[in-house]
Parts: sequence; structure tokens; C-alpha cells
Amino acid sequence: MTTLTLVRHGETDWNLRRLIQGSTDIPLNDTGRRQARDAADLLRERLAGDAPFVVASSDLSRARETAAIIAEGLGAAEPRAYAQLRERNYGDAEGVDIGSFRERWGDWDHAVVPNAEAWADVRVRALAGLRAAIRDARRATFPSAPSLVVVSHGALIRELIRHATAGEFPAPGERLANGSAHTFLVERDRLSLLDYAGIRG
Repeated sequence: MTTLTLVRHGETDWNLRRLIQGSTDIPLNDTGRRQARDAADLLRERLAGDAPFVVASSDLSRARETAAIIAEGLGAAEPRAYAQLRERNYGDAEGVDIGSFRERWGDWDHAVVPNAEAWADVRVRALAGLRAAIRDARRATFPSAPSLVVVSHGALIRELIRHATAGEFPAPGERLANGSAHTFLVERDRLSLLDYAGIRG
């Protein structure tokens, strides 16, 4: 059994400008670095007594830097990065602002964007990446059960929340803030949502 916390990376300049990043590798800005430090403080309190901590991330730089800041704050080893945990590839929508996206392709969750990765493929890839991260964390801390923190991306985390709740969450209109943390319990291959921080807007 593993406690898994998924953290959305800190803010980037593209987040600030409401541009879709997807698999485009955009670095954190200073606000994002502060959000990462705040997330480390929150996790240190929330996960007190759950050591050993293992931190992992997507291989995109905004997630890797967030994870490095969190790992330092938790006193954990250097995070390992997994390409399978990177953000959805949004195809022709990458670099497009949210307003233009809606004008061109409509509703976010049901839009058909040319050359974008299918949601079903995102879910399969994300679950495979989590399995690899959990396996490596358990090997690194055996015989202790690790508390695993994975820094990833908004769309991928949303898809994992949908998977864990059979589509009940996130509720329509809710988004996952930069630096937000969402807690799961992993038992064998079962993913159960314990807590998530969806906000309106």
C-alpha cells in the first residue's frame, strides 16, 4: 500500500498568459518556484509520519524543477523523471490562448483538436508511468512503504482523478491550481482518491 500525492507543477509564463502548453517545455517563473516551496511546506505537514518520502516527476522542466524544490523541502532524494508522466500533447492547440481554443474547438473536454493525443491514450500512458514510479519507489525504500509524491500536469492529473472516481470528479467547471496537491491510496493496481483540491473557474 502506497500513499500517492499528485502535485501540479508551479506557474509558468504561459500559465500566466493562459496559453496551452501541453508537451511544449516551458520553464517555471518565480511565482511557480514560490508555489513549489509552498507545496513542500504543505506536504511536510500533511505527510508527517509517512516517511520515507520519494519524489518523482514528469520529464518536462516545469515539473522537474517543481519536484526538485519539493524534494529539497521534504529532505528526499533527487527526483527521478518519467516521460510517461508528461502533459497531454495538445497538437495544433499548443501555444493557443484559452479564448481562441474555445472559439476554434469548443468545449475543453470534448474538443477534437488536430494532432492532439487522445484522452484514452493519456490515461493509459499516465497509469503506466505511475506503475513505474511506484515500483521504483518501493524498491528504493524496501522494506518500508514509501510516501510517493509525483509532480505532473493539470490535464494528466485530471485524467487520473477521473479514472480513480469513475468520472465523478473533477466536477464540471473545476480546475486544478498550479502547486495544488491531490492524494490517493494505491493498493495493488487500484487507485483510490482520498482528497483533491479542485477550484471553480
